[in-house]
Amino acid sequence: MVLAFVVLGCDSGSDVLIETPVTGSTAPNQARLAHTEGVNPRLLRRFKPLRADFGDPTRAQVDLGRMLFFDTRLSKDHDVSCNSCHALDHYGVDNQATSSGTNGQHGRRNAPTVYDAAGEFTSFWDGRAANVEEQAKGPLINPTEMATSPEAAVRTLTKIPDYVDAFHAAFPDHAAIMFDDVAHAIGAFERGLVTPSRWDRYLAGDRSVLSAKEIVGLRVFTDAGCITCHTGELVGGSMFQKVGVVAPWPNQSDHGRAEFTKVSSDDMVFKVPSLRNVAKTGPYFHDGSVATLPDAVRMMARYQIGEELSDADVASIVAWLGALTGDLPATYIQPPTLPADPP
Repeated sequence: MVLAFVVLGCDSGSDVLIETPVTGSTAPNQARLAHTEGVNPRLLRRFKPLRADFGDPTRAQVDLGRMLFFDTRLSKDHDVSCNSCHALDHYGVDNQATSSGTNGQHGRRNAPTVYDAAGEFTSFWDGRAANVEEQAKGPLINPTEMATSPEAAVRTLTKIPDYVDAFHAAFPDHAAIMFDDVAHAIGAFERGLVTPSRWDRYLAGDRSVLSAKEIVGLRVFTDAGCITCHTGELVGGSMFQKVGVVAPWPNQSDHGRAEFTKVSSDDMVFKVPSLRNVAKTGPYFHDGSVATLPDAVRMMARYQIGEELSDADVASIVAWLGALTGDLPATYIQPPTLPADPP
């Protein structure tokens, strides 16, 4: 995710209404481009402006989490950090199909953005982690990513006096560093990675911030049924959905949630990611198989709703998705000075 994203258009049959209906003999695509005013308030209530943060951790926990996020010493060979795959100055991704971990190994799923991820209803493409704190443990111990172990990570941090002090400040009730505290601190930092955008100002009432083309894109997006899955505060991130609703998904090597749950009905089911910042987070889908956003939009229409979108409709949707690109919190994501190794 990400989103890279899995589902852009889901089941058709959205209940979205348009305040000014299109009538007469105008062709559908021309009609959409001709009417750019009067988005129905019922449509906008399906979305919500982005909140200021996704939790209320202590300052000490956030500061510790920021250091851990950037520290390569948490990986087995001291060569990979969280920021290596989720580069905070590049919208929380590495723009690779699959990320390079320790010893140059690659996993099989695309690294989704960490921005706004704490607001999603679950973590990982298959939803196997309940929240960002639980998710933070996965890459640390994954043999193709950071390839450490809970014991090794704790040993490394315990040898660094300034980290011992930082953990004590963040978790004063704990006599020693615990692996759960490592994940808790990283999650605490990620809960502040929010990216408000022009879309939020539009939802708050400033109708001047979106262009006519972006408004058309919003209408095409909802008319196609994409809003069925991509809705709410994050324009996604709130449900699971099967890829290949109307036609089999091309890549059948990754069966998604079923590999975790062992339930047949979860075959080819993935988390619907947020579309916030999607213009910046390619390549797309859980396998990073599509390089450009227009191609991703076309593919979603084809496999999720059985529709071949026109070039004009694709361009309009892409224009609106660009309005979801947010502002990076420049001060919050500044790389910290890391605790020094002992002499």
